[in-house]
Amino acid sequence: MPTIANRTFAQIHPADTATTQRTLSAGDLRAWGVAFGDAGMGAGAGDGGATAAIASALFAALAGSALPGPGSSVRSVAVSVAAPLVADMPLAVTLTVRATNAADQSVTLDGHLSGPDGTARATAVLEVIAPARPLSLDVPEHRLEDLVARCQGLAPMPTGVVHPLSRDALEGALDAAAAGLILPVLFGPEADIRRIAEAGGLDLSACRIVSTGGEEESAAAAALAAGKGEVAALMKGSLHTDVLLHAVVQKEAGLRTGRLLSHCALMAVPTYARRVVVTDVALNIAPDTDQKRDICQNAIGFARAMGVETPKVAVLAAVEMVRTKMPATLDGAILAKMADRGQIVGGIVDGPLDLDAAVDAQAAQVKHIVSPVAGAADVLLVPNIEAGNMVYKNLSFMSDAQSAGLVVGARVPVMLTSRADTAAARRFSAAAAALYADALKREPGAILPATAD
Repeated sequence: MPTIANRTFAQIHPADTATTQRTLSAGDLRAWGVAFGDAGMGAGAGDGGATAAIASALFAALAGSALPGPGSSVRSVAVSVAAPLVADMPLAVTLTVRATNAADQSVTLDGHLSGPDGTARATAVLEVIAPARPLSLDVPEHRLEDLVARCQGLAPMPTGVVHPLSRDALEGALDAAAAGLILPVLFGPEADIRRIAEAGGLDLSACRIVSTGGEEESAAAAALAAGKGEVAALMKGSLHTDVLLHAVVQKEAGLRTGRLLSHCALMAVPTYARRVVVTDVALNIAPDTDQKRDICQNAIGFARAMGVETPKVAVLAAVEMVRTKMPATLDGAILAKMADRGQIVGGIVDGPLDLDAAVDAQAAQVKHIVSPVAGAADVLLVPNIEAGNMVYKNLSFMSDAQSAGLVVGARVPVMLTSRADTAAARRFSAAAAALYADALKREPGAILPATAD
């Protein structure tokens, strides 16, 4: 959890600056239009009058978080729009101190909002009352761009891309390589891979190709390479998921840990101010209690690798009371007690909790639920794959959530890319895999710990 600190009036001087990066998604723009009554933007018909308002919000947010920071008060924002804001365009937001006024402890700031080529999209002048006392705040991680930023200090991760016989599969690997996240090693029929790349105008010069035959041979060769340490992660190409994971769990591959494999989806929802991990949404269909124990432990390790020091796990059910005729509630109570007894370690586990109590402190208070997890869950452990998949797709397609997903529980992370994934989702998944592999290398006992029997 990062900490942000303010600058008091005495610490602020002319020419001081603060900068942040932000990419607005199409969902961000639609949500703004719906929330504030810009019907044209909400319907996707141009930017209406919202560009100035969004630019104002970006400038004010930077003032409130960095310059001067927490405890400051924005008195006015005067914005001039130079060009409309476009979805998926990387934006740089900068504030520069123009002048200070000791009489009322105010600061005049010049704002500049630019696109990737440096061209101004908007400028502004802000009047802000600076805080009189130092203040620092712990802020939960939210958007997933931070995953990519955290990888900047890591060397690109050798990654086995398994059977990438489609343009989507190749593009996903090349995009992650261009972001400095992976070094792709392509396992598949070389002639077919090169033909697809040539037809799509894709440059494979930075990729090593290990030529194989069919899906099974590609998966087996990639898993064996991972077991030998030749690659540090695996990325699904154009083969079936069960073929890839079957190769991963074979004894010959050397990737088994004795732990069940499970899928973790890290979600960042625009209207919810903290990330959450949803598990298992893609792999285990109807896990029993022992399997949920492994799913829970895997998710704690994943969340720790993503930067959560002590993950809080909510074991979800339809109600927060134990009902003997509702197996999910029994699992919640059992897993919570397992954590008390050291059979699950590294996090705080409570259940059963219904979804609203898990993520909303007010809902938990109204229901008189006293729990260290309620209202602050980092991990949502769902009852079965149907519930998990619906939660995941609701957040992705109706709430415009960012997502990053991995299969964990083996000695290397596995990325299950999909044709429906956006380029950003693939990039975030690659960043998550790099962070997970790095954490697994540095502190294996924290990511895949031994537990009491």
